[in-house]
Amino acid sequence: MKLIYRITLRLSIALLGLLSLWALFFYLILVDEINDETDDALEDYSEQIITRALGGEPLPPADNGTNNTYYITPVTHDYAHEYDDIRYFNEMVYIASLAEAEPARVLKTVFRDQQDQYYELTVAIPTFEGEDLRLTILGWLVLLYVLLLLAIVGINVWVLYRSLRPLYTLLEWLDRFNVGQPTPPLDNPTPVSEFRKLNEAALRSARRNEELFEQQKQFIGNAAHELQTPLAVCRNRLEALLDDDTLTERQLGELLKTMETLDSLVRLNKTLLLLSRIDNGQFPQTAPVDLGALITRLTDNFRDIYSHLEITLQLDQQAQLVATMNPELATILLSNLIKNAFVHNHPGGRIEITVLADRIVIRNTGSETPLDASRIYDRFYRDSSREGSSGLGLALVRSICALYQITIRYTFEQNEHIFQLFFQKKHSTPPIS
Repeated sequence: MKLIYRITLRLSIALLGLLSLWALFFYLILVDEINDETDDALEDYSEQIITRALGGEPLPPADNGTNNTYYITPVTHDYAHEYDDIRYFNEMVYIASLAEAEPARVLKTVFRDQQDQYYELTVAIPTFEGEDLRLTILGWLVLLYVLLLLAIVGINVWVLYRSLRPLYTLLEWLDRFNVGQPTPPLDNPTPVSEFRKLNEAALRSARRNEELFEQQKQFIGNAAHELQTPLAVCRNRLEALLDDDTLTERQLGELLKTMETLDSLVRLNKTLLLLSRIDNGQFPQTAPVDLGALITRLTDNFRDIYSHLEITLQLDQQAQLVATMNPELATILLSNLIKNAFVHNHPGGRIEITVLADRIVIRNTGSETPLDASRIYDRFYRDSSREGSSGLGLALVRSICALYQITIRYTFEQNEHIFQLFFQKKHSTPPIS
């Protein structure tokens, strides 16, 4: 989740709780104020009735057009002293003019006349209009606070987005930055000192990475180049020793083991030198390469080399795929992937190669566990089950793919290892008819 969305979510939750509590408090205050006004009206009405009753004046008519009702009931001395002078409560009251019971606010009070007789006066004012008012107030409050919440959140999102724009610009620049390729310019002006420091730190880090990468390339290239002559001399001397008839069988065996080790070192040195040449762009020559025909030649060779493994190889060319690239690098790219499919397979396994109009798919059986997709292209990385591997094959494949903008993808499905090469559309031709 993006930072701006996370802040907005937390802010919305906090504001929702705060505004809900405030809306509830405000609503209860309004309802209490409405009840106070109703109670004041009940007190005035009851005082008017009591004054008329004690003064012998005519009482207000029961049906006065306001739906207000009252009645006076004689009570005992004990009853009069048992309750408070004035009691308020809500209950259903029958209204004769409406011929139905309605919710009402009720006041009950006890008074005494000149003959020391106690009476209980019950006065009721219907509250169905007040209930409508409360519901209206509640609805408007909910609408008001929802709109207020949306407005606050919207303003905060806008402010946060404007404030964090330099951060997102820097993140986009970091996504485009790739060691070994030209560093894109960082156009991220900002008045915020923290963001300016972050920009400067990112640029310093990028420059250091570029310098280290160039130093590493130069070291690997120089070291591999300088090792070529000593390795060739060592190999020639070992070959001369192998021609010596005075060697014992044991000495001959040790020399052969040394020769095998030296051959591995020579292959490693050649691979490092090739990687250095690719990184330095020393393969400028390009030509259209028919990858389907190239795969056919390579698979024929590998079938003969690894025939003892009895691996079933199926080649399915559904379209002609022509790529513009260096022919030597095209051969290295495909031969490494096909060789891996043989070497890391098991006897009696299966390899399936499919050539489509825009991609090549290589599937093979082998290890029943997937490879670490985040590390298989790292130089000198070797899986524990891959003995005798230099750990540079897939690193070489990735370098060639990066040079020609070919997307390589590894997946593991149904106990099969799958490598896919996706070529840009301009490299491919229509399917074979």
